[in-house]
Parts: sequence; C-alpha cells; structure tokens
Amino acid sequence: MKKLLLMGAMALTVTSIQAQDFKAVLEKTFTAFDTTWDQSAKVEQSNKLSLIAKKWDNEWITHYYASYSKVALTYFEKDAAKKDAYLDEADKEKEDAISILKKDNDETYVLGAMIANGRLGVDPMARWQKYGPIFSGDLESAKDLNPDNPRMYLEQGISKFFTPKAYGGGKKAAMPYFEKADALFAKEAATPAANDITKPHWGKKSNDYFIAQCKQEDKE
Repeated sequence: MKKLLLMGAMALTVTSIQAQDFKAVLEKTFTAFDTTWDQSAKVEQSNKLSLIAKKWDNEWITHYYASYSKVALTYFEKDAAKKDAYLDEADKEKEDAISILKKDNDETYVLGAMIANGRLGVDPMARWQKYGPIFSGDLESAKDLNPDNPRMYLEQGISKFFTPKAYGGGKKAAMPYFEKADALFAKEAATPAANDITKPHWGKKSNDYFIAQCKQEDKE
C-alpha cells in the first residue's frame, strides 16, 4: 500500500512538473512572438508555438496560441497566397483547440472572427458576403458567453477602423469599441488571469496603438 501511495505521489509530481514546463515554455515563446515587430522573428516564434502545440497536443491553449500566431503573421504579409496558407494553419489549430474543449468558448469565437476577418482582408470585394457574416456571428457568440472579453471589442474596433467611412467605418466609428476594450483590459489586468498564460489576455498594446491613431484624427 505504501509503495502504491508513493508511486501515486510521484506520478502527480511528474504531471505537475510537466504542466509547469508547458506553461513556462508557452509563456516565453508567446511573449517573444508578441513583443517583436520583425516578421522573420515572428515566423520563427510562430513555428515554435506550432511545435509546442504538437508536443502538448492535449492542451487546448497550446493550439489556441499557435492559431493566433498564424493569424497575426498575415498582418504584415503582402502575398495573398501566403496569407491564405497561414489562415489555413490557423483554422486547423483552432479546430484542434475546440476539439479538446468539446465546444467553443469566448476566446475561440474571437479567434474564429479574426480568421474570418483575415480571409476577408485577402480579397474584400469577392469575400465580404461569405466572411462578413462569419466575423459578426462569431463575435456575437463570444459576447453571449462573455460580454466582458476585451478582445472582442478590439476586433470590432479594428474592423471599423479599416472600413471606409462611406460604409460606416473610420476612426471616429472605431473609437467607442477601443474605449470599451480599454476599460475591460484594465478590469482584466486586476484579475489572476493577467498572470496566467492559460487564460488569454493579449491585446492591450494593440488597443493602445489604435486609440492613439484615433486621437490623431481629432487633432486634425
């Protein structure tokens, strides 16, 4: 009986160490990805996130960050075919995350909206009818699950920011979404989630950037 208890305790210890290792590696790699503006460095860190997702294949969050990184790579990629290829990878990783969770959560819905927006951005005129409703629908689903998710409002703001004024977009139309996100990022920063890599809390820097851009219009 003592041997069985000892073996059980050792197994729990090993599991705990493995979990800590996965969190540490994931946080270090994602931070490196999220804090560089160099595209080649982003590609390198994104590839590492994909490897982490393969190594810790049963953790939904590893697939989530791998997916997010592929979407983010499209922001500074000019080649349409490469953008779609990154988004294909993002879609697969997102579906792997959902499969592990057994359902969508608010973060996977936001991720789905990001992927749809990325698809739309490749060829807006040809794709808006298909991907526009997916983008809006995923964000509505995220809001139903968690109306306090700041990334949801960030993505809505970004969409408005890059939509022509003639179609209801522009800086002034986007600003309320960024302001809403800003308040929710502040609220999120005061919770334990702000220090837990398994609880997505990215987006504050991007939101600050877009707020600054919107304020510049007010001075003109």
